[in-house]
Amino acid sequence: MRLIQNMCTIAEYSAPGSAAAAADCCLGAAGRRLVKIAVVGASGVGKTALVVRFLTKRFIGDYERNAGNLYTRQVQIEGETLALQVQDTPGIQVHENGLSCGEQLNRCIRWADAVVIVFSVTDYKSYELIGQLHQHIQQLHLGSRLPVVVVANKADLLHVKQVDPQLGLQLASMLGCSFYEVSVSENYNDVYNAFHVLCKEVSHKQPSSTPEKRRTSLIPRPKSPNMQDLKRRFKQALSAKVRTVTSV
Repeated sequence: MRLIQNMCTIAEYSAPGSAAAAADCCLGAAGRRLVKIAVVGASGVGKTALVVRFLTKRFIGDYERNAGNLYTRQVQIEGETLALQVQDTPGIQVHENGLSCGEQLNRCIRWADAVVIVFSVTDYKSYELIGQLHQHIQQLHLGSRLPVVVVANKADLLHVKQVDPQLGLQLASMLGCSFYEVSVSENYNDVYNAFHVLCKEVSHKQPSSTPEKRRTSLIPRPKSPNMQDLKRRFKQALSAKVRTVTSV
């Protein structure tokens, strides 16, 4: 798996609902199926570190303020090469009236085929966001249940832990989501598994890249009942004519 493209913004791609977006909704570069994942959560939970760790297998401790970058790579899922786009997003703020989700974030969520919700086990407020954020995500995708994975980050910081991982597991189970407790700085495999599960779920929901005609052409088309009936009648009429000529 290799990094193909880096440091792009969602604005450089077709807007959801446009004709270009409709044409490209399932196909990426070279005709490969496209999987689009948005990574969301509160500020400081390690969203960018999570994305970069998944893409490069490397951990970098310090990042500049997230501007919302779009990353692209190829992944192998059950023998098929998929084009994967991962959208990093700015941190979500909470006000007295609820979540503060700007239009940029909403556009990213609408664009996505699946979402990773990240919280930090060292920040209880980031955990409290999960329920509201999950509800907001589903409201932006009315009529279809979007695949979501909940990731508890910074599992290695035991001395400052504020959230028991069991709480995250219970909440994710209640919301119908997969759950992963990870340490982005120490364990790449757990990070990889979280994204792999989403890619697999999305690929199963999408139509196959194999043309329908090629699949159905292997199945013989049944003969028309009307044509069979006409053939039967023709044989009966021909037999009757032969009998008449013979009797004469």
